[in-house]
Amino acid sequence: MTTERTSLLTAEGVHLRRQAAGRDDAIDQCGRALLDLGAVEDGYLAAMHEREASLSTFIGEGVAIPHGTDQSRQFVKRTTLVVLQFPDGVDWGSGNTVKVCVGIAANGSEQVGILSALAHVLMDSDKAERLRTASDTRTVLDLLQSIDEENNQ
Repeated sequence: MTTERTSLLTAEGVHLRRQAAGRDDAIDQCGRALLDLGAVEDGYLAAMHEREASLSTFIGEGVAIPHGTDQSRQFVKRTTLVVLQFPDGVDWGSGNTVKVCVGIAANGSEQVGILSALAHVLMDSDKAERLRTASDTRTVLDLLQSIDEENNQ
């Protein structure tokens, strides 16, 4: 039996030049993108808001990582990422502005590796800036390919 390697982030999961009325709208857009890809069931979207209410998903460098609670893993069909870019920025509260949301659906321990790989990308301020200002899907996929590599090891 062979293990098929799957991409966590595909071109269909990258949405550039979006606008959001606020943090809740941005989280809704991330959740709907995950739902549209068939990665989650409806119940996951409410859990994303529940997670945000208990602990902000803002991680710095203009990036937030909306995701569900541990209990919401039952709604995850497959581990998937979506990236939504908001060039005008979204007020994330506490004086934080988000320009990129990386929505995460993970049904197991993969989330730890995903967060680690994402943090590694964001620690490079040049890469973080390129992610915030990307004008094409290929740039986003190239910047975040290390997340896939981490997941497929």
